[in-house]
Amino acid sequence: MALTKLIFSPGINRDKSNYSQKGGWYECDKIRFRQGFPEKIGGWEVQNFNQYLGEGRSLYSYNTLTGDRIFGIGSNLKMYVFAGTTIYDITPIRSTVTSTDTDNCFATTNGSTTVVINIAGHGALDNDFVTFSGAVDVGGIPAADLNKEFQLTFIDTNSFSITVTTAATSTVAAGGGTSIVAAFQWNTGFSAATLGYGWGTGAWSRSTWGSGSTIPIYLNPRIIFQDKFNNDLIFNVSGADIYYWTYNNAFSNRAVKLSSIAGAVAVPKEVSLTLFAPSGHLFAMGCTNYDAAASAPDYEGDYDPLLVRWANVSANIGPEPEVWQPTATNSAGFLRIKSGSEIVAATNTRQETLVWTDYSLSSLQFLGTAEVFSLQELSNSISIMSSKVVAEANNMVFWMGNDKFFVYSGRVDTLPCTLKRHVFDNINREQAQIFFAGTNREFNEVVWFYVSGDSEDIDSYVIYNYQEQIWYYGSLERTAWIDATVADHPTALINGYVYSHEKGNDDGQPLGAPPLGIRAYVESADIDIGEGEQFMLTKKIIPDVDFTDSDLNNTVSGDELHPEVTMTVGVRNFPGASISSTNVEGVSLARDVITAIDPATTTAVIDQYTNQVFVRARGRQMNFKIESDGVGVQWQLGTPRVDAKPDGRRG
Repeated sequence: MALTKLIFSPGINRDKSNYSQKGGWYECDKIRFRQGFPEKIGGWEVQNFNQYLGEGRSLYSYNTLTGDRIFGIGSNLKMYVFAGTTIYDITPIRSTVTSTDTDNCFATTNGSTTVVINIAGHGALDNDFVTFSGAVDVGGIPAADLNKEFQLTFIDTNSFSITVTTAATSTVAAGGGTSIVAAFQWNTGFSAATLGYGWGTGAWSRSTWGSGSTIPIYLNPRIIFQDKFNNDLIFNVSGADIYYWTYNNAFSNRAVKLSSIAGAVAVPKEVSLTLFAPSGHLFAMGCTNYDAAASAPDYEGDYDPLLVRWANVSANIGPEPEVWQPTATNSAGFLRIKSGSEIVAATNTRQETLVWTDYSLSSLQFLGTAEVFSLQELSNSISIMSSKVVAEANNMVFWMGNDKFFVYSGRVDTLPCTLKRHVFDNINREQAQIFFAGTNREFNEVVWFYVSGDSEDIDSYVIYNYQEQIWYYGSLERTAWIDATVADHPTALINGYVYSHEKGNDDGQPLGAPPLGIRAYVESADIDIGEGEQFMLTKKIIPDVDFTDSDLNNTVSGDELHPEVTMTVGVRNFPGASISSTNVEGVSLARDVITAIDPATTTAVIDQYTNQVFVRARGRQMNFKIESDGVGVQWQLGTPRVDAKPDGRRG
């Protein structure tokens, strides 16, 4: 019989049964489709030498006017900038305590490395950071072991503890000197939604006043939003203040509250998110309102979750992100979103700013008149999963809703998805706030990273290729992602490291460890003959795999590499049956090697020299899988051919 080409429809469809997907692909991991053909994704490499602390949930990049490439990194513990290969700590100082408040505030216990710090009303939370200076030796612990940064452990409102390197040689109730300075950094947050107990989690009068709740609630993770202003960085902690970091090429500055800089007036507080509009106005979405009767320079009123405020843009000076007081001679102002209960997300696109509430989408457009911005409601029947699941690409805006995907291209539409059930039936909705979206424009992709049902942190992704209008998915642990704009490659965060993606072919390990191979595979749905009433006998497969972009040498060990993939052919007799057959066997010929590893499948190792593979596989249905996990391997599957013929109706 003549050879038959195996031509599969591009993309993955898991919303139909395997059998109904005849001629398509059904499962995959760490592959993409390019021009209709599946290929392994690119690798990634570590970029930083020192690690950041906490889970990095916010990542932003820009170039300064002096040519420095800046990445802002926001974690649940700290705020950083990354430049070159070094990460710099710019975490704001919440308060500095000196004088009598810190007089001999250190207490040591003989033989212990735990030091108790007694400072009344310190305001610190568990896992906050504090830096001491001016302390002297106490209890046998040298000053050098005390005058540095510590992550503290909360005891009560008037005391906390730190752990030092040197164990005390004596017990001292109060020591350390009279010149101690304690600099407290901002209060830290949770890395993910965390179950907690506290006041007010149940009905009023459920228990005695001051007692803890017996009903757990999820405490929100720390979410940070960033944007640039000239050379500088502006960011906010969701539900808290706006901060300003002034760039210098020594990266020695810490961020400060925007309300503390010179000329600041009426800066909003308790801000859900910030971003600059295309017009140059700094937006605060969901924030405290402007109260003209309140005390200057704050003019702070009540928090309004639907309020939008913006800072001034001067005709002479340009954007003034510190000036929020509306006057007759400036363009600062405010308006309120009409639908929804709270602002969830916002982004810029095509000279407008889109604003999502929990069930509506609105557009803000710059007018340049006394009204400054117009507000138009685009839809009041949408949903959005969380604040960072929005991505803009190809003049379209995509986002993840509560049970479907959406797209805005001048109008709001539901985005058809062949993986809808696979995604939304298998997500951990309790962790929705840490889900996020990104783009990889080189490959026309929008990617959503999410937490699968049994996990507590990001472990899965789903991709929409807007050029080919297809979907595929996989598993990957990442906590933040930005596309290749400032950097030459997409950049992502995980476990204290900055990774450059689509670089090399492997999983680049930190600290100079040798790279690891990436397991990637794609598996077809079942194929049969006609209506599936006949058995088919497969005798031979002509593979078509391109290894052009593979590495040929291991730069670590110097070994010559032989890129290869594993091809597996599975057969079964009925759609609901497991893949099994007793009629599978392999025939080995030089490099045309195939090995029957069990009665269910036939597996062959394919490299650039493999011409054909001989099999003897019999069943009503057959499927086809290509996978790799070797170092240096890059492949694209073409159009394999099979020698298969009908072989009767009885088995």
